[in-house]
Formats: sequence, C-alpha cells, structure tokens
Amino acid sequence: MKVFKILASLALAFNLYAADKDHTIVVAVSPVPHAEIMEFIKPALAKEGYDLVIKEINDYSIPNLATQDGDLDANFFQHWPYLKNHNETKGTTLITAAAIHLEPLGFYSKKIKSLIELKDGAKVAIAYDPTNGNRALNILQKAGLIELDKGAELATPKDIVKNPKHLNFVELEGAQIPRTLDEVDLAAISTNFVLDIGMNPKKDALAIEGTESPYANIIAVKAGNENSPKIKALVKAATSPETKEFILKRYNGAILPVF
Repeated sequence: MKVFKILASLALAFNLYAADKDHTIVVAVSPVPHAEIMEFIKPALAKEGYDLVIKEINDYSIPNLATQDGDLDANFFQHWPYLKNHNETKGTTLITAAAIHLEPLGFYSKKIKSLIELKDGAKVAIAYDPTNGNRALNILQKAGLIELDKGAELATPKDIVKNPKHLNFVELEGAQIPRTLDEVDLAAISTNFVLDIGMNPKKDALAIEGTESPYANIIAVKAGNENSPKIKALVKAATSPETKEFILKRYNGAILPVF
C-alpha cells in the first residue's frame, strides 16, 4: 500500500510535468534536509521561469528508477557510492549533476553515553546496503572496536577479522534504524534521520564521520540530461552562495555544504 501511494504521488507529479515539461522540474527528495534545501531554492528557480515540484519520499528503491524512466527530472537523497552501486546492480545510467552537502554518518544510543560502555555481545544496528554498511563498519574500525579485512572493498560484518567485544550486528534498511534505538545498544544513523528524530549530531553522536568523508549527497540525473537548461538552472540555484549560507545557518554545522 505504501509503495502504491508513492507511485500514485509520482504519477501526479508526472502529469504536472507533462503539462509544461520545459518549465517544470520534478525532483524526489528525502525529507530533511533535502526537502528543506529544495524549498529554499524554489523562489530562485521561479524567478528563472521554472516551477520546482518537490516530491518527498522515504522508499529509496523508487527515485532512481523513476529518474531513469523519465518520471522524475532528478533526485536528491543519496551519495555517489550508493548511486554507483545502484547503477551496477539495477542497470541504471544515472550520474551526479552536483554534490550539495555532507550528512556525516554517526553512531547513537539511548543506553550508553560512550563507546567505552559497550558491553560484550552488544547489539549494533547498521544499514544493510553495501555502501552505508561499509561506512558504519569503518567508523567502528577507526574507533578501535573492530578490525576489517584489508581486502574488502565494501565491508560487511562477514569481513570483520577481529571483534574483541563480540558485537552482534543487525543489518536493516537505513530509514528503519532510528526506530531501533530502544532495542539495540548502538545504531549507525545518517544525519538526515538524526534530525528527523530531534537529536543533534554535534551533541549526541558517540562516533561520527569527519569532513574527509567521500559520501556527499548529490543531485542525480539520467546521463545525457545534465546539460539541459532546467538541470543547469537547478544546479545553479542549489549551489549558490545563498544556498550555502542557508545550509550553514539552518543546520548549525550538523550538515556541511561541499560546493
């Protein structure tokens, strides 16, 4: 039923798009901060003659396929490693139109206040998708809690070669992980979901990625569409000095512009 509602919503957006496709830009986004950033640039695009239609979506399985099929002009919810893996596994041909911001992945808990407090056999929730699972495991390796096989390109729990605390990993869809905080000892959560549940990465993260992370969130489009006038207009508005200032002030350093 949820997927049906999402598809119906996209169909409505496509009907609007079809009415004046040259001056309508339909973008699928996750709620925070992606939708807020798109709402911010909407007036700037209107001044350029474009109607930005923003479709909030939480099911990551749909936006890339809809962008590939032309039902969407672009999407804004993911980083390049995630998209690269999607292209390779699903046969899509999407590319990065622009990198916009970094949402550091961090570890959070309602049961402990420091990683030192983790008990033997503690339950740890991480994303099951290859890129975000790998991100989480590398944070734990940097913290000295595990050691990964050096030959693993995208590490999974199966690539852990040392686990002195015998951590028990639970792999879930990323959007579901915040709801497990009452059930697990530690959870790897992306900043967009952290903000959704009212937590503060700067204050609440027990371990978090640094600015060297390669996982900047991108505006993705189908290859060949990146030079269309409306995608150029979208990128220009999304990477303007005004948008950078908005991100810095609105999220107070929890989310970092990368342009």
